[in-house]
Amino acid sequence: MRNVTVATTQMVCGWDIQQNIATATELVTKAANAGANIILLQELFETPYFCQVHDFDYFTLATTVADNAAINHFKQLAKKLKVVLPISFYEKSGNTFFNSVTVIDADGEILGTYRKTHIPDGIPYAEKFYFTPGDTGFKVWQTKYAKIGVGICWDQWFPECARSMALMGAEILFYPTAIGDEPTLDIDSKSHWQRCMQGHAAANLMPVIASNRIGTETISQNGNDSTMQFYGNSFITDGRGEIIQEASKDKEQILSTTFDLDQLAIERQQWGVFRDRRPSMYGMLLTHG
Repeated sequence: MRNVTVATTQMVCGWDIQQNIATATELVTKAANAGANIILLQELFETPYFCQVHDFDYFTLATTVADNAAINHFKQLAKKLKVVLPISFYEKSGNTFFNSVTVIDADGEILGTYRKTHIPDGIPYAEKFYFTPGDTGFKVWQTKYAKIGVGICWDQWFPECARSMALMGAEILFYPTAIGDEPTLDIDSKSHWQRCMQGHAAANLMPVIASNRIGTETISQNGNDSTMQFYGNSFITDGRGEIIQEASKDKEQILSTTFDLDQLAIERQQWGVFRDRRPSMYGMLLTHG
């Protein structure tokens, strides 16, 4: 057996960046002390979800990998606790801005950075104003405990993202997220959001771990306020897409589960879904968008 214990978290975020990092540190430490090897924090947890509005002032929140407060802090914590941490942050690279995740291995060293491929544009998820579509391509990392793939929020709605990471050898998929109200659509998207990722787990026969934020956040712009209620419900699926751990909609929580990676690999072989793929046929679809 090759066992790995994964954990996901959810928390409230405010405008005190150091307090947000402190809260995340407490969650990571608790998860690690309970035996977790790889621990997921939510998308852009250093601040509230500022993407609700268009405001050039929020570009000042972006940093380089080297200068990011959360990354530098969690490099030390990862080494101390011997855990793997994908850290979501607002990245500045030259004159370009990305929604990114840097993966820190259990020795505190950075394995690399993934830049969000799919960027939403709608109220209140106005991310195209702040982020350029990622230029890294989908990525996987061989960490101390498992080979993992990480997508970011809107990436989780695209099967191509999950399948690409699975084809690159990922054994577990992680999705840091910030999602809640859908005022434009006037729907509750929570179940749809979960089912979409459950499908990725089922189609690729590998666990999916999702971390979402909680709480109500109000972002102001020129005297106008935009308010969102984030619905939490962070979760962990097994390799067949079944949700085996699920958080509440409004409470700070940690979820944790242990997987046997060798057994999951056997199940992928038994089902034959990678053996029976027909890439030459899929290429025909490209001319039809």
